[in-house]
Order: sequence, then structure tokens, then C-alpha cells
Amino acid sequence: MPRFSAGLAELVLIVRDVPAAARFYREVVGLEPETEANDAWAWFWAGEPGAHQRVALHRGSLLFEEHSPHPPESRWGHVHFAFEVPRERLDAAVAHVRDHGGEVHGPTQFDWMGATAYYFYDLDGNLVELWSPDPA
Repeated sequence: MPRFSAGLAELVLIVRDVPAAARFYREVVGLEPETEANDAWAWFWAGEPGAHQRVALHRGSLLFEEHSPHPPESRWGHVHFAFEVPRERLDAAVAHVRDHGGEVHGPTQFDWMGATAYYFYDLDGNLVELWSPDPA
């Protein structure tokens, strides 16, 4: 089977309030903005700045959404996604979320993949995971 992708390029989250969601992802999650947020869009780097992995926040419909086979109120739902955090920074990342009022669940130890994870929800009900591989 041919491999069509080399990695994640972007993830777009549909949100109710882009500026509020942008503050959350900047201040709580710690993502670096690629652009200044406006009422419709905010873009963040999800890895090294300039390295193509991005998270976007958007209010409204998306390109090609009108072609969805689902009714308008069911085209988008809650999402789960994970950010990789080096083990030496995991405790600080979890404490940072808690210090900003986030209810953090975990740790969950995944022996089968050698990793530890913590979970919390963003302002729009998306489940965010801080995932950290076990040290070698």
C-alpha cells in the first residue's frame, strides 16, 4: 500500500470564540502563535516554528464543508489530539495547565507503547492530551 502522507501538516479546530480559544492555546497549552488572532482565525505552531505542523482555530464553516454528507449541525464534533512533551518538561506542563484552572486527568501509563499521558479539555470541549514517551 502506498504511503500518501509524511506527517501532520495542520489541525483545524472549530471553536465558538476564536480570541478566547487563542488565549487558551497560547497561555494554557503554551503554543506559539503564527499569526495574530482575529474573530475568524488563529494559527499556532504545533512544533518548531516554521516547520509546517500547525494548529488553527476557526469560527464558521470550512472550505468544502458544503459537500459534507452530514447535516450542518453534525459536520464537526469534539476532537481528541495529543501534543508530545519531553519527560523532563511533563510535570511543569501539567502544573501550568492546573495553575491556569484546567482540570487535569491522569497520569495514564501506557505500558504497551511506553508512554505517560495527562488529559484536559479546552474551552470548546476538545480533549487535549499531553503525551510523553518513557525515557530510554
